[in-house]
Amino acid sequence: MRAQQFGLSVAGAILMILIVLGMATVWLYLTNPITVANAVNEGDISPFVQDLARVLLDALQGLLRYL
Repeated sequence: MRAQQFGLSVAGAILMILIVLGMATVWLYLTNPITVANAVNEGDISPFVQDLARVLLDALQGLLRYL
């Protein structure tokens, strides 16, 4: 594999991870806006990160059940 192809593969993987995190953040904002508002207001992001991890885990479990 050439360096250019490898670089594009890495960039694509990073882009996919960022898209998934962005979509999960929007989903969390729509379904649990109080957690997001508190995280922004108080500067404490641990509940936000916990809820974000829960959303991602639920999505992964649903995907694995489907497969």
